[in-house]
Amino acid sequence: MLDDLNELKVFERIAARGSMTTAARELGLSLAVVSKRLATLEKRVGLRLVNRTTRSLHLTEEGNRLLADINVALEALKHGEEKLLSRRNEPTGHLRVTSPVSFGQRYVVPVLAQLAADYAQLSVALSLSDRLVDVTGGEVDVAIRIGTGLANQDAVVRKLADNTRIVVASPDYLRRRGVPEIPQDLTHHELLRYGDDIAPWRLYGTRNRQESVTASARLRADSGDAVHTWCLSGCGIMLRSEVDVSVDLAIGRLRHILPEWNGGHLPVVALLPSRLSHLPLKTRVFTDMLAAKLNELRTMPSASNRQE
Repeated sequence: MLDDLNELKVFERIAARGSMTTAARELGLSLAVVSKRLATLEKRVGLRLVNRTTRSLHLTEEGNRLLADINVALEALKHGEEKLLSRRNEPTGHLRVTSPVSFGQRYVVPVLAQLAADYAQLSVALSLSDRLVDVTGGEVDVAIRIGTGLANQDAVVRKLADNTRIVVASPDYLRRRGVPEIPQDLTHHELLRYGDDIAPWRLYGTRNRQESVTASARLRADSGDAVHTWCLSGCGIMLRSEVDVSVDLAIGRLRHILPEWNGGHLPVVALLPSRLSHLPLKTRVFTDMLAAKLNELRTMPSASNRQE
């Protein structure tokens, strides 16, 4: 098929220039190649398309009819190529995303809304679930997760933002119960827990220090949003991803306590089915936009830092 197209392009240039020599020069081919391609085209269609003499060249009646069809076909090919090139810089198609429930509602939903507003040829399907989906199975284009431990060994992992679990509480709670100064002070406070996990909180400090805090709790929930709401309401202290509380810290609804200690580093990552160099544009634009949003949040100064 490609050889057929090259023959048609050669014929179109011969007809346009009235000279095989000029056509060869414009196409960057030798005169012998141009002559051979014209002869092959005439043999394939079983008709003489060009009458040639030593001094002139003109199309036969059949050649003129073919030229009209060729011009239409080549124009259509040119238009199709231009459309493909224009779409290289604009995401199109259907983007399938999965994300943890709480994180997705807070961050992924707004980013996808902006993406849909920016690109009219893009449609989106979002699944909010704490269940890990195998992105290599063809169900989704990208899975957003916190931490790399759940990554499928065949998936490609792209880090979108650094993220650390930190200890936070509301100003109201701290006024009533006091501010913990060291990790063991937490044993005298109301701790808020997510899920059925009863393991101690493991905190990491500078100079490779580690502390284990028995984190019994009167309030626990299987929803991170429920724990978050309790903390905002002054019910106790929670250990939460920094990215989840960045806005609350910035406006003073929560305070970061024990700032020299953290509950471990759990980066926000995108799990992808293919290498970054082969990502569809729709996936690349979405992950770039989400990464920019998350890193913007991480750099927001807390209200306590602004007051200082």
